[in-house]
Amino acid sequence: MSVPHPSDPPRPEHPRPQFVREAWLNLNGEWEFEIDRSDTGLERGLRERELTGRIVVPFCPESTLSGVGETDFLEAVWYRRTVTVPADWADARVLLHFGAVDHDTTVWANGVEVARHRGGFTPFTADLDKVAAAGERVTIVVRARDSRHGPQARGKQATWYANTHCHYTRTTGIWQTVWLEPVPRAAALRRPRITPDLASGSFFLELPLTANLPGHRVRATLRDEAGEVAVAESRADLDLAPRLVLPVPDGRRRAWSPADPHLYDLTLQLLDADGGIVDTARSYAGLRSVSARGKQLLLNGEPVFQRLVLDQGYYPDGLMTAPTDRDLVRDIELGLHAGFNGARLHQKVFEERYLYHADRLGYLVWGEFGDWGCEVGVRDDNQHPDASYITQWLEALERDYSHPSIVGWCPLNETYQPLHDRITRLDDVTRGMFLATKQADATRPVLDASGYAHRVPESDVYDSHCYEQDPAVFAKLMSGLAQDSPYVNTGPEGRTWSLPYGGQPYFCSEFGGIWWDPEAVAAAGNERDTSWGYGERPRTQEEFVARFGGLTAVLLDDPDMFGYCYTQLTDVFQERNGVYRFDRSEKVDTALLRAAQTRPAAYERDA
Repeated sequence: MSVPHPSDPPRPEHPRPQFVREAWLNLNGEWEFEIDRSDTGLERGLRERELTGRIVVPFCPESTLSGVGETDFLEAVWYRRTVTVPADWADARVLLHFGAVDHDTTVWANGVEVARHRGGFTPFTADLDKVAAAGERVTIVVRARDSRHGPQARGKQATWYANTHCHYTRTTGIWQTVWLEPVPRAAALRRPRITPDLASGSFFLELPLTANLPGHRVRATLRDEAGEVAVAESRADLDLAPRLVLPVPDGRRRAWSPADPHLYDLTLQLLDADGGIVDTARSYAGLRSVSARGKQLLLNGEPVFQRLVLDQGYYPDGLMTAPTDRDLVRDIELGLHAGFNGARLHQKVFEERYLYHADRLGYLVWGEFGDWGCEVGVRDDNQHPDASYITQWLEALERDYSHPSIVGWCPLNETYQPLHDRITRLDDVTRGMFLATKQADATRPVLDASGYAHRVPESDVYDSHCYEQDPAVFAKLMSGLAQDSPYVNTGPEGRTWSLPYGGQPYFCSEFGGIWWDPEAVAAAGNERDTSWGYGERPRTQEEFVARFGGLTAVLLDDPDMFGYCYTQLTDVFQERNGVYRFDRSEKVDTALLRAAQTRPAAYERDA
């Protein structure tokens, strides 16, 4: 695993690759820091005084890369840093951006509260206008609360002290890039929504604005390696979000796919009445489509079998934060090397630069929310997600809408709860998150909940999780799809968790998870004290490869199965069921896994 050079600022790259202004200031690096175990810091004056410790942002205090390495529960933490706004940002409105802070955050600038945000996975922005101008110093203070109690979207973060089973070391506070950005004061571009339309060979753009001024216009310019492809303009004084169409001529059309992940460069501009540039930003776009036909889920109108791997995005020294940008790239390259063509981004909203690399490398992605953490109720009503699940998910959808690598959405995972004659909070929130996704994005399929409690009958996709280790038994369990009776997860004693299958495209979205820990000393007889996975641990690499090949063959040979997701890309702490070790080193000859996966699937061959 690569490690930042001591003289370089950590994670120096622009954190928002699909909406880049030239002027910005990365605030990663050393901040003052203090742990506030009883959340009494406001009363004790932590907002006003210097803090007693130091931390390296954007790494969380539980990580070793932060320089803190405190893994006990942190009810609240405080950050403080004084910076000077660049003098050449005159006449601009200064924005303070946070990529992600876990979990409930308040931000002050020069003693003035400028932002509050709930949710540990999504970005938010503080407006520093009238607080700090060009050339002035601004003291930024951040308090992040992260209680272990009550419902909270935590993903795989443990609510007890130790790493246990499939729950891992917590992340508290800042864990993605913090940065300043100047934007034009009178009117400016907001983040665009880029929708590819492969049928017409066009891109549809929505360009939200901060204000509509007389005479202003918006312009978008699309380019490829040969130069300008299309230009479109519109008035910017009538609509909060002007819309543009960029038609791509026949000879310049290249559909984005894993085989050809072609991206067009996109320049966005806001012009004044005299044609002068008021605001400009760089972006990019991929031309591709996702559609459904019976049990098929099609990419660009063709059946592309989705050979996905479960990726949890944890690192030994950075936890949920990749040590370097290169580590994000490497995880995708590792998946491709082992024969996968995409990933379920599991129980975490990955940082946006991962999606940028997936876009340019042609890696299919299912976007997911880190919903685990709401099991606080009683039997038969045990899942209590709150309204913040929907608000956080909407923020994730807005951030990631324009990335071509994302081919599906999954807001919830393994929300196990019996169906009965009362409408529960889980029913309300599951439907709310599904409807929110469909309203935010009509172009991609939505899976209401992965694996377990399917509560939305009109869900675009249906799935199951199955960790049966015997390929012959696994084949019997998976054999009913052709008769519209696929494997469906049920609760203890066969209790019903899900609405019946309705004929949608279907895939087994978690399987395998083979417990493979070559370093375990079998003679000690206590392997499961230090590691775990599914099934009996193979005694040799040959046994592992044979089981892997047998399980994947069951799904590859099913003409009605549009894909699968193997658990998982890497080991994570005590969970030793990865294709690679936690440090990303190879623990099995991945060429053998690639050979098992990359033969034509029946779904592709029989189409």
